[in-house]
Amino acid sequence: QVQLIESGGGLVQAGGSLRLSCAASGRTFSIDHMGWFRQAPGKEREFVAHIRWSYANTYYADSVKGRFTISRDNAKNTMYLQMNSLKPEDTAVYYCAAVLLGADKYDYWGQGTQVTVSS
Repeated sequence: QVQLIESGGGLVQAGGSLRLSCAASGRTFSIDHMGWFRQAPGKEREFVAHIRWSYANTYYADSVKGRFTISRDNAKNTMYLQMNSLKPEDTAVYYCAAVLLGADKYDYWGQGTQVTVSS
């Protein structure tokens, strides 16, 4: 019902920046909020940030607060994650996900994009 495609990952040196994008298609009018998650090798997937689709309220994990900024462009059905002051511990596969109106969990996920931060 909703398809998500991430892009923008890559290799960057510590202290550098990257911007991830997540393009949504399908029943985008039914999206309540979207989020970014990440999974590092050998670790569980963890929450990074989320944004309400209509009101743009945002929420961040403590580990990225002040360094990452989540935003969305409703006209383009695209969510972004601007990542600044990157650290090696930010290295992970980053996933975007969506929660639909009336739902209580992330039911739709992208395929992931690799972010590697070298020291």
